[in-house]
Amino acid sequence: MFAEYIFPPHSVVALPIKKYQLTMPIHRIFCVGRNYLAHANEMGSSVDKATQEPFYFLKHPSHYAPSGSTIPYPSRTQNLHHEMELAVIIGKEGANIPVEAAKHYIFGYACALDMTRRDLQAQMKERRLSWDIAKDFENGAIISEVVPIAECGELTSGKIELSVNGEVKQSSDLAQMIWSVDEIIAHLSTLYTLMPGDVIMTGTPEGVGAVVAGDELTGHIDGIGDITLKIAE
Repeated sequence: MFAEYIFPPHSVVALPIKKYQLTMPIHRIFCVGRNYLAHANEMGSSVDKATQEPFYFLKHPSHYAPSGSTIPYPSRTQNLHHEMELAVIIGKEGANIPVEAAKHYIFGYACALDMTRRDLQAQMKERRLSWDIAKDFENGAIISEVVPIAECGELTSGKIELSVNGEVKQSSDLAQMIWSVDEIIAHLSTLYTLMPGDVIMTGTPEGVGAVVAGDELTGHIDGIGDITLKIAE
């Protein structure tokens, strides 16, 4: 067995935990698409929970940026969008998890921004190709500190909101999710064995829109707190 790497390994990417001098390494970042009906409608789609299942895309942990960051405007886009989301952090391993047991796999929650190169996404949709280049890019996953479920309790409702330069752009309630957090965990665990450090970004409400250089974003979720981001000049 070889003792050394030809290149130095990348550092562990980890989330801060509120009130603890500890961090949680990110294992994977799963994102739920079209999980608020009003957002699906504004994107020109319809969702029928009776006949459809949730769908997902992933962001690489290395594309995480902490709340409070100033990030450069990403390359190859003229239409960068904000998407405010609740992030759920998994705390223990599980597969084929029953809905009624899902809450026991939650370590905590965080605020998150799923930044999206919307023009590239539209191109991929038109060609029926993967959304990867539109969703999974450097600094494309902004996540706040984690609030343990022991501190805030299980979140099934509460305001989720995002402002750009002080003007409210997105405002809804977690209860408006098409698939609840417990339903998402149960469904996702039939596709993957969920592991500690998995992050699930649970979808965005309506009101998504473009941001430009110099914009300052502030998001809030009741029971969790705030997230901030600035797009560099």
